[in-house]
Amino acid sequence: MEVQDWVDSSIRAFFCVTGITGNFWLGLRSLPKSKSQMRPNDLLFINLAVSNLITNCLVDLPDTMAQFVNNWFLGRNYCGVLQFSSDLSETSSIFSTMFISMYWHQKLVGSVRRGGAPVQMDNLRLVTVFIAGSWGVALMFSVPHFFIAEHDGNESLEVCEERFPTLADKRTYDGLYLLLANAVPLVGITYASVQIVLVLMQSQKRVGKNRVHNNSGTQANATKTKAMSGSQARAAKSVVAVASIFIICWFTHLVLRIYSSFRNSILAVKLTNFIGAAYTCFVPYVYLHGVKKLDCSCC
Repeated sequence: MEVQDWVDSSIRAFFCVTGITGNFWLGLRSLPKSKSQMRPNDLLFINLAVSNLITNCLVDLPDTMAQFVNNWFLGRNYCGVLQFSSDLSETSSIFSTMFISMYWHQKLVGSVRRGGAPVQMDNLRLVTVFIAGSWGVALMFSVPHFFIAEHDGNESLEVCEERFPTLADKRTYDGLYLLLANAVPLVGITYASVQIVLVLMQSQKRVGKNRVHNNSGTQANATKTKAMSGSQARAAKSVVAVASIFIICWFTHLVLRIYSSFRNSILAVKLTNFIGAAYTCFVPYVYLHGVKKLDCSCC
């Protein structure tokens, strides 16, 4: 291997190990002590962690190992598994990020604008339906990869290719996938994030006004309210941070995917995989920091 290949492989290995650790930790720290204590937010974090771990373990790990040994050792049949797992994980992860953004937007609005009133996505059944629906969409776009993924017959690292029956079929599939599984969630995440920022700014103004007039009893209540809203604001800020990372990564990912649908480019494929790996690597730590679970305590 050349120096550049070693550098690329080392970076991918770092992303892979960090991503597996972070997503496993996010899923573990989101597990409640009992089933009755399960909250929608916990379920959403667990779903995101599972989605990302599919990429980390079934896509990034074997791909990284193949780069180090400079040979695709998993056989031709794994090409279908690789492409299936990649799109399944990617689609589910995108929708999970959108649901988390929607949830915290509703929670913050319910807390600040409606005095802590319950919100629609506090319903565990509703969130379960959303998650099940997103996996259904992910499966719909991922299953075809079992039938179109092929091995090119040589020992290079770019061995798994997708060969659609016709060019029109490929462009139709890519167009639907980019619209339904990328563009629509991207708009939803952007909208929810902007609304979260606006609510946080309004909340800060109200906190400033409340500091002016207080007696001792009111001060105690204000302190309690501030502590509660502060915890929610910290989590909401982490959601905005992840959304910002997502928008940057997936907008670039979207452009590269559109480009590669019209022109075959090994560089575009590598950059697309690199961006996806970077995203699944960093986001679990941002969420863990936001909900104050970035520690070794499982209590």
